[in-house]
Amino acid sequence: MSNILILGGTTEASALAAALAERGTRALLSYAGRTEKPRAQPVPVRVGGFGGIAGLVRYLREESVTHLVDATHPFAATMSEHAVAAAREAGVEHIMLTRPPWTAAEGDQWTRVPDMAGAVAALAGAARRVMLAVGRMHVDVFAAQPQHHYLLRFVDTPDAVPQLPRHALVVDRGPFTVEAEMHLMRAHGIDCVVSKNAGGDGAQAKLIAARQLGLPVVMIERPACPAALMTHEVAAVLQWLGHAAERGV
Repeated sequence: MSNILILGGTTEASALAAALAERGTRALLSYAGRTEKPRAQPVPVRVGGFGGIAGLVRYLREESVTHLVDATHPFAATMSEHAVAAAREAGVEHIMLTRPPWTAAEGDQWTRVPDMAGAVAALAGAARRVMLAVGRMHVDVFAAQPQHHYLLRFVDTPDAVPQLPRHALVVDRGPFTVEAEMHLMRAHGIDCVVSKNAGGDGAQAKLIAARQLGLPVVMIERPACPAALMTHEVAAVLQWLGHAAERGV
């Protein structure tokens, strides 16, 4: 019988968990634990890390996991690398479920940068009002450009005050509409957006809002993915699981 471990934290992971629950397939969804109150799920949930590759291998073996689905955030590169290595060592079937990256459309004013350091460097110059859509883990590095006023939006209230001399903090959970994003940007006088290229529909509204308002966007490209079987569709994962079962995995 299949026993599936989903490495989650994304909309795609939740959609897969719901599909497996509907089919009565045994599955567990694992969160890294960065969100204080994650959404309720229709399958059992665990929270916390595994302790590197060795810890994940041990978990896969002790829990008799048959299939590992990496549905983590596209920027969770270390976890994805660990998943590939651990699945190979434990002899567990493995697939990545990730959303396709965003691509610039007509009217977009994107400055592409390779990483967070590149985004910080791209903000050199006169003071601006910047919406930072990079997640709370990376906010403090922008203190290197203290001349700006930053708009931050977190899912949870942070334990410590962000190390930015001038900022406003909004605590809210998406998805957000284009109209709501335009209202937020106007209310805070935003003239630049910094975003990770997370992809997917849930967080794209801010980019459409920036386009319609004529605002430039500093777009942080994704880290390279490890070599692995990959899909963008929950249906393809379900098909893969079915084929694996037919092979007797």
